[in-house]
Amino acid sequence: MKERPILFSGAMVRAILDGRKTQTRRVVKPQPIYGLDDWDWSWPIPGKNVTAGTFDRWRDDVKNPLSPRYCPYGQPGDRLYVRETWAQPVPLDPGPTFYRADYTGDVLGKYENLPPAEAITWRPSIHMPRALSRIQLEVTAVRVERLNDCSEADAQAEGVEPVDSEREDPDHLICRWCGGTRLYDAISPSGGVLPDTDCAHCDTHVKRYQQLWDHINGADAWTANPWVWVVEFRRIEA
Repeated sequence: MKERPILFSGAMVRAILDGRKTQTRRVVKPQPIYGLDDWDWSWPIPGKNVTAGTFDRWRDDVKNPLSPRYCPYGQPGDRLYVRETWAQPVPLDPGPTFYRADYTGDVLGKYENLPPAEAITWRPSIHMPRALSRIQLEVTAVRVERLNDCSEADAQAEGVEPVDSEREDPDHLICRWCGGTRLYDAISPSGGVLPDTDCAHCDTHVKRYQQLWDHINGADAWTANPWVWVVEFRRIEA
């Protein structure tokens, strides 16, 4: 069994803590030029410049660079520890650790005179030491697929906010049009405003996941449809 770090945003940390997130998709790097069933690769190998046809059609699984056995996030049974945005604002050694994802709810009742989140100097997740990680995951399955092959059930397992919920306060990370309220002001063919129109941009988990993916990876990142590692996991209770 091996243990590796993995980074998650605050929203995804909350989804894990809520039990809504049991999958993550990460872009395969580098991307193969051809399809998964076409074994003429153009695949850079450390120390070599490999081009299509340089080697004799790497057919065996051992040499297939997209074999799940080479997933950088581990194999079933391996573990991941989550790195997230954090802080230790109290000058003690060691001081209490606060987590941005659910501050102040994670420490409410434990301390007095808690500073507002805006007054804390938060540290990037990449710098979180292993000892301060509060979330451990066990990898249960690994596969490779195209991003756009994500099913409705998969998108739900990615931890996006449920489509049957309507937010009072919009969050435009959920939907750039309606903010997760499921209603927005559309423009009619004649140019007039159609208030409180049902939002068709986020009425499925896949549509919400597409918007989340584009927010994290850049505009039109979903349209690029890269090969991705699909890592399924379960949270290990401490």
